Amino acid sequence: GDATFYDTGMGSCGIVSQDSSFIAAISHLLMDSKKTADPNKNPFCGTTILCSYKGGPEIPVVIVDRCTGCAQWDLDLSPAAYQAIGAKTDDGRVSISWRFP
Repeated sequence: GDATFYDTGMGSCGIVSQDSSFIAAISHLLMDSKKTADPNKNPFCGTTILCSYKGGPEIPVVIVDRCTGCAQWDLDLSPAAYQAIGAKTDDGRVSISWRFP
């Protein structure tokens, strides 16, 4: 999928994050596939995934939000996570790999 980055804050999981946190928003298509009455209790919330860019090291990030503008396998990362995978903020949208460990 692709990765972008966003200004963090209160996510759909009810967790407040900072730009320096290693967090991600997954596609609304994935998040909503396990929808619960209380979005804070979505099974994806708090799950760690591994994300890499251009064959670089896999960086662990925690799912805390849903991304309404993302295609199914896209991620919206915190600025810190985006830079940790090796992307530069000037890059905008980059092609990444990610997986559940």
